Amino acid sequence: MSKGPPGPTPGFLVWRLANKWRVAVDRAVAPLGLTHAQYSLVASLYGMQRVGERPSQRRLADHTGLEALYVSKLARALESAGLVARTRDPRDPRAVQLALTEKGHAVTKQAIEVVQELLQQLLEPLGGLDAPRTRAFTGELTALLDVPLAPSVPPTDESNRRNPSDETNQGTTP
Repeated sequence: MSKGPPGPTPGFLVWRLANKWRVAVDRAVAPLGLTHAQYSLVASLYGMQRVGERPSQRRLADHTGLEALYVSKLARALESAGLVARTRDPRDPRAVQLALTEKGHAVTKQAIEVVQELLQQLLEPLGGLDAPRTRAFTGELTALLDVPLAPSVPPTDESNRRNPSDETNQGTTP
């Protein structure tokens, strides 16, 4: 008896949801001259500055989960738009510190309001932004994000071969 086609995997659903939300945020912040990635950077910078931090590009990359090179590219574009100031860190001349400009602060406040309204809509199926189901969902996502990634190990010719007598390979697919 056939069980039918398998359902979508959690990874596929997370990927689909992330793409759906990225597109929604892109559309919501576009009138403010921002992309979703730029919004992530300025909103994070806004929050960090509120607690007195003036982060380096590396610190902001770690905070957002974006690649350091991408953060550098975004910061340069935001600097060109007059939203971010980039300065050398006096303690480490190799590091670049970021800060919102006055214009950047104003645009970011608007963007945060727009995105908060959007999140309220997107989370309505769970009861809205402040609902218990949303808090539980946030906790589950946080738990998944807290799991460190294993270092990448490039496949070798030896690791691509299956040995049926090797118990560690039984039941796995190549």
